[in-house]
Amino acid sequence: MRNERRFLPCFLPLLLLAGCASERVVLLPSADGQPSAVVVRDATGEYRLDQPYAASRRRLGEIQLYQSTPDEVTEHFAAALAAQPKRPQSYVLYFREGSDVLTLESEADFVKVRAEIVGRAAAEVMVIGHTDRVGSLSANDALSRQRAAAVRTLLIGAGIAADKLEVAGRGEREPLVPTADEVAEAKNRRVEISVR
Repeated sequence: MRNERRFLPCFLPLLLLAGCASERVVLLPSADGQPSAVVVRDATGEYRLDQPYAASRRRLGEIQLYQSTPDEVTEHFAAALAAQPKRPQSYVLYFREGSDVLTLESEADFVKVRAEIVGRAAAEVMVIGHTDRVGSLSANDALSRQRAAAVRTLLIGAGIAADKLEVAGRGEREPLVPTADEVAEAKNRRVEISVR
C-alpha cells in the first residue's frame, strides 16, 4: 500500500468536500494508460480503487463504493480539473552523427517543443543531451553537454526565457538502443526535453 500512496498525485484521484458531511474520490484514467490505484479508508477498513472511474463516497463516516462516469466527473469536478496545471510532456530531438546539428525531422519537431513551452504560464524545461557509443567516454560527455546547450540556445533564440531552461549531459550512459562500443546508433544521438 505504501507505493500506491507515493504515486497518488500522478493518477489524479479527485476529492470533493462538501462541508464535513461527505467526500467523494474518483480515480481518473492515467494519461499514459498505465494502471493506477488509490486507497481510501474508514473505521471499517481500507478500500482500493484501481480501475478508471472507480469511486467512493463517504457520508457520515461510512464509505460507499461505486463506478463513476466521465459525465459525472465533468459535472462534479469541472472547476478542479480546469484549475490543474498541464501534465508534463516529453520530446526527443535527434542529431546528425558526431555533431550538435539537429536532423531535418527534429528541426520540424522543434516547433512543437517551442509551442508546448510557450503554451504554459510557468514552464520549467529540462534539456538532457545523449550520444551513441562512438568515441571516448570523455568526448561523448562533452558532446552530450554540447547538444543540450545547442538546444538551449535554439530555444532562447526562439523566444524562451533562459531562466526556464536547465541543461545536462549524460554522454553514452543512457542509450535508447543498447549497442556495443563504437557502434553508431542514430536513436542514441538525442536530446530529451521535459516540459513541466
